[in-house]
Amino acid sequence: MACRTGIWTAVVALLATTYPIFVHGHDHHEGNVMDMGSSTSSNASHAASVMGSPTTTVPMPSTYFTHSGFSPFILAHIALMTIAWFFLLPVSVMLSVARSRLACATQIAFFGLNAFGLLFGIIYNGRTPDMYENNLHHTLGWAITWVVLAQILIGLLRLCANDHKIEESQGEERLAFMHVDTDDMSGYHQMHPESVASMHRYSHDSGHGTGSNTSRSHSPTGLLQEKDEETPHLEDQTRHYESSDRENQRLLGSAKVFRLLSRLSHAMPNRVWNIMTWYYDTVDILVLIIGFVAILTGLVTYGGVFHGKNIFNGLAHAVKGGIFFWYGLLTLSRWMGCFAEYGWAWNVRPPLGIVSARQLKVPSAEFVESFVIFLYGSTNVFLEHLAAWGEAWTAQDLEHVSISIMFFGGGLFGMLIESRKIRELLNASLSQWNANGDQYSHEERWAPPKTYSSSMNPFPALIILLLGLMMSSHHQHSMVSTMVHKQWGMLFVGFALARTVTYILAYLSPPSSYLPSRPPSEIIASFCLISGGLIFIASNKDTVAAMESYDLNAMFVFTVTMGWTAFLMAWEIIVLAIKGWAVGRRRPANKANCRTLA
Repeated sequence: MACRTGIWTAVVALLATTYPIFVHGHDHHEGNVMDMGSSTSSNASHAASVMGSPTTTVPMPSTYFTHSGFSPFILAHIALMTIAWFFLLPVSVMLSVARSRLACATQIAFFGLNAFGLLFGIIYNGRTPDMYENNLHHTLGWAITWVVLAQILIGLLRLCANDHKIEESQGEERLAFMHVDTDDMSGYHQMHPESVASMHRYSHDSGHGTGSNTSRSHSPTGLLQEKDEETPHLEDQTRHYESSDRENQRLLGSAKVFRLLSRLSHAMPNRVWNIMTWYYDTVDILVLIIGFVAILTGLVTYGGVFHGKNIFNGLAHAVKGGIFFWYGLLTLSRWMGCFAEYGWAWNVRPPLGIVSARQLKVPSAEFVESFVIFLYGSTNVFLEHLAAWGEAWTAQDLEHVSISIMFFGGGLFGMLIESRKIRELLNASLSQWNANGDQYSHEERWAPPKTYSSSMNPFPALIILLLGLMMSSHHQHSMVSTMVHKQWGMLFVGFALARTVTYILAYLSPPSSYLPSRPPSEIIASFCLISGGLIFIASNKDTVAAMESYDLNAMFVFTVTMGWTAFLMAWEIIVLAIKGWAVGRRRPANKANCRTLA
């Protein structure tokens, strides 16, 4: 489940590339998504209205940032929400995907801090005028609160439902995703080499109509022998359920509440239980991205930016920069070993028996990257002139269409490289030579090269390299805007160079283990993506205008972003280490369950 959660989070974050084109001012008429700067005169006039410049004499709308009244309430709101969403929520999600009993406790703690933060926000809003009408942050905050509350209630029911109820509702398919210790797996294969599929039967499956157990099951002696074999396993499972119930009851702190929720969970039909489980897992997948959006909308509302048509420019930067930000987090998680079952951690993809058939069908990470690039280019190429619809095309419009075509062609080429069918077609003539020469068909020279064990597709990195070079030299009408764009452009170039080093290392020494190889160059790559994405977000027109109005140079954004990026990467490692601790804590119980599979 942890793997599926991570991959769906990544896919949801990356596929958001198709959205920003509908919502940005994309050319010289309204501020370009790629040009993303603004003229000096427009910056000067706009600086008076962004975050309330103290030096201007032009009348300006008030913002929460410049409003001094009742500041302790808004500061308490910001502090509590930061602790809840940045610190507690990731830990809660990791414990949840690890199926730890502590997940419910952390979810309740998160909800409590979020509730107190909401309370301070309500008090502040009640005592101050509405300085950002119809903002998304207020609506989104309440929606997330109710969504998380529903997940917590389902989590309480899951806590009180014993493991047998959960396994019964999810069926035998869930057994394919149960944690099985690698030592137990190797021992099992030595004793039972006949079929991997036999692992997925419960111990009380007598084998009627399947395998060699059928003949034995027809005799009374065989039935008695099976009963004697099953009894210890059933007793172990019963003791495990009883121990689990006692531990869950201690966590709740009330035997009456535990019994009430336990009866309620057992009274629910399996169909309802499956729907609730789907909802619970879906929230786990999406809640971190939703929290990221909530933080961004909170900053926008507090700063009073993105009013009027400037919302197009702001959304373009927020969405696209957010994609690179999450791409960096995904890259760092791959380096730490996440998605190793898909071969995404620069390792050899494990075969069927260690991973499920469904996991074997997941494409390579480079294919997903290429697909997202292709999807962006194929949709954006038709929308580059949308902001100036009906007006004459300019050289700048054609420039951006060319960038979209580059994304379209580069993504398509990257997907073709990753296609196994295309590789077979390219090797068709050589395969024919092998088929015609039977006496040489067993030579080692016909064996696939070792480099085939991992994907080495440089095209996603090349596309980002070219994008970084273009943006770092793209003409801007403001010095601060030019410098900020150059910063994130060069960081993207740094990512591409680091990824190139990774492929060189993989080519010289291809992965030979199921365990993650952790190339050090990927740490640099993830750092460049995370910091570049954050600076990308900050390079929007309103933020640049606010920086100029407060006499801040581009290096201010750069240094602050570098510090936060380093801290964020350290925090991600800690969070994933907590998940590993939770999985290890459950391992003894999982081993007891896995004994029933043999």
